[in-house]
Amino acid sequence: MTIADVPSRTVSDLVITTVETPKDRQAFLRFPETLYAGDPNFVCPLRIERRDFFDPKKNPFFDNSEVRLFLARKNGRVVGRVTAHVYFSHNRVHNEKTGFFGFFDCENDYAVAKALWDAAGAWLKERGMERMRGPANFTTNHEIGFVIDEFAAPPVVMMTYNPPYYLAFAEKYGMAKAMNFFAYLITDEIPFDPRSARLIERIRRRSHATIRALDMSRFDEEVENVKRVYNSAWLPNWGFVPMNDAEFRHMAKELKQIVDPRIVLFAEVDGKAVGFSLSLPDINQALVHLHGRLFPFGLVKLLWLLKVKKVCTRARVMVMGILPEYQKRGIDTLLHHETYMRGTAAGYHEGEMSWILESNTQMNAVAHNLGARLYRTYRMYEIAV
Repeated sequence: MTIADVPSRTVSDLVITTVETPKDRQAFLRFPETLYAGDPNFVCPLRIERRDFFDPKKNPFFDNSEVRLFLARKNGRVVGRVTAHVYFSHNRVHNEKTGFFGFFDCENDYAVAKALWDAAGAWLKERGMERMRGPANFTTNHEIGFVIDEFAAPPVVMMTYNPPYYLAFAEKYGMAKAMNFFAYLITDEIPFDPRSARLIERIRRRSHATIRALDMSRFDEEVENVKRVYNSAWLPNWGFVPMNDAEFRHMAKELKQIVDPRIVLFAEVDGKAVGFSLSLPDINQALVHLHGRLFPFGLVKLLWLLKVKKVCTRARVMVMGILPEYQKRGIDTLLHHETYMRGTAAGYHEGEMSWILESNTQMNAVAHNLGARLYRTYRMYEIAV
């Protein structure tokens, strides 16, 4: 008998069940709305988006993984949730037997957290995993890590949010740090150093690189350029797994709905795309007002917030990549400089550069040199199972 065959585990009045029915799934997806009710920093994701994200027929991640969803209940009331998943590509690329937990949320009760992690870890162990790492929602191409500092501000688009007690629970459970990830904040109040203009011009001449914005009229071709650079440039990074064609197309389709082409930039040498920088408007500045509901009037409100109120005054520099053979030529500096100049011209007063591995000394140095301030840290934990 496996854990998948056991409908529940009981600790006192606490019951852990696997998600099996549409009603269970809705309870799983809606639980954060209850948990964070009244928290002004919580940004509720759109219900329709979360529903599609967890639909194996719509999200190609499920084609390359095995996933189990768990709910914690006390006296019939949902008090926590977690996922456990095996991402086959990760273990193949990194030669590991690592399983992941994700979408972890629970009330301020360690017994709930322990029971959820026990269930997730047991399920992963039955599938031959040697360790459990997380949170990962679901991969490093999605949302990862617990916030470990700066809890008094909302998250930017596609970044996690959690209360401080999650950290105490993870450490009490015996989890250890797997990796920290840094978020830097830069504002349009930072004065432009005239010396930078001379440096930028020298880099342009030396690298023979030109910078251009995303061309939405040939979006599919642009996506192919990003995929080619991204999967090559990021391969050496900790925890990174190249996305296959289906995963990349799905991600591009989702981001197309919110992308601002003025701040998605390509670096070209002799007409060939050799690098890119993807920044997104912080759509969370609008979503925080919708409380997860797009219908019946949420769509109108969203358009009003974006087009009339223009609430998105912050952008997230989400990812940058340069082909290995073109690295160490200063092209990253060109992309960051152009993102800053074009972003401020487009009305973005703040930018979050996230996330950057704590072990990525080059990118951390670039952020510091730009005048950005390290203001938030995220952490993934792991434990043997």
